[in-house]
Amino acid sequence: MFNKQIISSGKSDECYTYRYAVEPLLQFLEPFKDKIIWCPFDDENSEFVKVFTENGFKVVFSHIKYGQNFYNYEPQKWDIIISNPPFTGKKHIFERALSFNKPFALLMTLDWLNDSAPKKLFKDKDLQLLMFEKRMEFKRMSKIRAITFSTAYYCWNFLPKQIIISDFDTNQIKLDFSNNDKL
Repeated sequence: MFNKQIISSGKSDECYTYRYAVEPLLQFLEPFKDKIIWCPFDDENSEFVKVFTENGFKVVFSHIKYGQNFYNYEPQKWDIIISNPPFTGKKHIFERALSFNKPFALLMTLDWLNDSAPKKLFKDKDLQLLMFEKRMEFKRMSKIRAITFSTAYYCWNFLPKQIIISDFDTNQIKLDFSNNDKL
C-alpha cells in the first residue's frame, strides 16, 4: 500500500521563523553592515526584522497584507534580500530574486533541490546553501506540527563559500505552538 503524499495547496504558507533560525545569519552580515536589508515577506513582528534591527542593521520590510506583493513591489532603497518566503511558488520567487542581481538569503526546503527549477535558475549563478544539522520548526497557523523536511537558506552572493553547515544554539529554542489551534 502506498503512503499518501502531502502536497501544499498554499493554504498553510503563512509560517513564521523562530529567532534561533534567524540568528545564524548574523555571522555573515558584517560585509553588509552599511547596507539596507529588505525583508519582503515580513511585517514588524517578524524575527528577521527584530533580530537585524536589534543588531544595528538598516531594515525595510514589506508584506502582501499591506498590499506589497513581492512580484510587483520593490522598496525605493535596498541592497540585500533576507526572508522566509512562501514555499508555494518558489520558482517564481527565486526568478524574481535573481532578476534584481543583488545578494539574497531565502529560506527554502532542501527537497527543492530535487526539482528541475533550481538547476535551471542557478545554472549560471553560484547557488550557496546555509544548511543546518537539525530541522528547524516554524510558528504555524495550522494544527500540523511535524516538519517532514529540512530547510536551508538558498543564497546568492551572500556566503563566503558555497556550502556551510551550521548548528542552532539549542538552548535558545523555545517553541510556541499557541497558534496551532487556528485553522
